[in-house]
Amino acid sequence: MSIRPDFAAIAEWIKPSSTLLDLGCGDGDFLEFIKAQRGTKIYGLEISDPSVLACVEKGLNVIQQDLEGGLALFEDKSFDTVVLSQTLQTIHDTESILREVMRVGKECVVSFPNFAHWSHRLSVLLGRMPVSKSLPFAWYNTPNVRVLTIADFEALATDLGIEILDRVVLHEGKKVNWAANVFGSLAIYRFRGAQ
Repeated sequence: MSIRPDFAAIAEWIKPSSTLLDLGCGDGDFLEFIKAQRGTKIYGLEISDPSVLACVEKGLNVIQQDLEGGLALFEDKSFDTVVLSQTLQTIHDTESILREVMRVGKECVVSFPNFAHWSHRLSVLLGRMPVSKSLPFAWYNTPNVRVLTIADFEALATDLGIEILDRVVLHEGKKVNWAANVFGSLAIYRFRGAQ
């Protein structure tokens, strides 16, 4: 099982024996990791046939569904935590999905590649779209429908009434504490709807 750098950071925020919904859970690596780390009751949502099959083969609870259709299948505050890990940049209707995440989860976690990392800025300055560890696809074959920065997410959070509880910014698995929007390649937020 491959462990992405954001998995450990997210695990720090998950209470043992809580309930967790992972949106865009892929092949279930995060679900396996968090279940082992925290004894969490886990559920995943995924659209890809091969990924859903991989989750089922691992014995994970997964529902095949497109996130763009919303989360009407779940009641308000039905999970302790809802996670949207490195999926936000693939969503067309970002505002709607964030509202749904806050409706369904008591707390929410989102992680995304930071397009404002200095190496990405340099690529654009040199006339090319960036390709990096955090943005590994070329402009013509990327699953990302949008790019965002730490500053962009925080501005949207204010507009949507998101209460940010915590933030971790990483680069190559290490925490970035200074000038995060320039030196961080991956941002992770814990938040909830404004109380």
